[in-house]
Amino acid sequence: MSLSLLSRYAFFAACVIFTLASLPFLQHDWLWPITAVTGVLSLIGIFDLLQSPHAVRRNYPILGNIRYLVEGIRPEIRQYLLESDSDALPFSRSQRSLVYSRAKNETADKPFGTLIDVYQSGFEFIGHSMRPAPLSDPSSFRVIVGGPQCTQPYSASVFNISAMSFGSLSANAIRALNQGAKLGNFAHDTGEGSISAYHRENGGDLTWELGSGYFGCRTADGRFDPERFAAQAQTPQVRMIEIKMSQGAKPGHGGILPKHKVTKEIAETRGIMMGEDCISPSRHSAFSTPIELMHFIQQLRELSGGKPVGFKFCLGHPWEFMGIAKAMLETGILPDFIVVDGKEGGTGAAPVEFTDHIGVPMREGLLFVHNTLVGLNLRDKIKLGASGKIVSAFDIASVLAIGADWANSARGFMFAIGCIQSQSCHTNKCPTGVATQDTLRQRALVVPDKAQRVFNFHRNTLKALAEMLAAAGLDHPSQLSAKHLVRRMSATEIKLFSQLHVFLKPGELLTGEVNGEFYSRMWQMARADSFEPNEVVAA
Repeated sequence: MSLSLLSRYAFFAACVIFTLASLPFLQHDWLWPITAVTGVLSLIGIFDLLQSPHAVRRNYPILGNIRYLVEGIRPEIRQYLLESDSDALPFSRSQRSLVYSRAKNETADKPFGTLIDVYQSGFEFIGHSMRPAPLSDPSSFRVIVGGPQCTQPYSASVFNISAMSFGSLSANAIRALNQGAKLGNFAHDTGEGSISAYHRENGGDLTWELGSGYFGCRTADGRFDPERFAAQAQTPQVRMIEIKMSQGAKPGHGGILPKHKVTKEIAETRGIMMGEDCISPSRHSAFSTPIELMHFIQQLRELSGGKPVGFKFCLGHPWEFMGIAKAMLETGILPDFIVVDGKEGGTGAAPVEFTDHIGVPMREGLLFVHNTLVGLNLRDKIKLGASGKIVSAFDIASVLAIGADWANSARGFMFAIGCIQSQSCHTNKCPTGVATQDTLRQRALVVPDKAQRVFNFHRNTLKALAEMLAAAGLDHPSQLSAKHLVRRMSATEIKLFSQLHVFLKPGELLTGEVNGEFYSRMWQMARADSFEPNEVVAA
């Protein structure tokens, strides 16, 4: 017998031999527990030899199971024992700790200096003033959303809860988020899963997200139902309407809610069948061209009674957004707001190729949208939101400095209500009751306690933003600009964001004298009558 064969089967053989040899001596009280253990291990070894799916277990009976055990707890071992404070998987320990501290109203101050290498390329900071401004009241950090065609504008906080659906999140998670939004006077985006009873329960302001599945306002065949939309959109709690064109973590893919998470309540809320995966189409059926999108926006604004209507998207083909901008000029219809999502955004379930390799990161998308609107003299009429891995005051400031009017956070508020980044959102086995429909699991999430933490996180984050603004000599987030944000380029060079990026001048696209070949070419490729590019120019 070779040494290799002996090493593979030695433990299994020892268990079998010991079990058989000890059977005649079980009258000794100390022996039978050991025999029982070796007997169970022997049965496991026999099963390992007979099963076919796992080659490791066939070659290493009993011992091969250790591999699968360790693999199963690898994320927890890495997260709690091995990762450093700065390892982002996808959020670092320091980022999560910051949210937890602020949500619990604990100090988030750090002693003994920064742990960040400030001489590493990519390090970013905000320049401070030799003459700091007086500290502003964070409750004044608001922006009026609603353009000239809107009759019910909304005063939104500069920091709001990003889109997360009932279904992806538990009932108690939705309750806690909305109650926290009510306490802090900020907006809670419903996600594309429609408005559930749990969104309504505490009366917090809602942004109703309308995805391609038209959940909550769909016909039997899944198309848009104007009457059902109007009935919900006109309720006072709904403050804004957001058409979801695409999502950062899975642009072009549509939404996925696995069938094991589709309860009777979810099916009724969304208007879908139980026992089937709830999959949103990858494209809308209510419109198919930029011009048709503008008319759909106008229709929703009229049906909602004049409330702000906009759309959310992750930038993909640049000419497609410019086609939408051309449709704005051609029809005279303007969205009240646009939310730019980034590929770094999160999701409950998506193919790994989409999360890793599809979509433009949020900052590049935001800059492009901002520049396009500036170049068409539309920027002052349309507000911009930004979402994608935002949890701190600096995260908020960094997107406001390059064009956003406000920021949204999803996973930040998930951390506030107890998420531990177990990355089991799609399994229905969330350990903290945040992303599950298991009634016993979600009982762990105590709504009044977590709602207070949502409020605390929002308030303390805006307080930190107010302190950063004062240090920079500013009174309000709207005063932040690209000249305030700085990035290290190398060990010996730093640049202001105003030096790093191309910023179009007002009306530049209209005059044809465009600063930058890229913007000029994309503008020529864009079509108002189609999302397809102008082939003559594209060639």
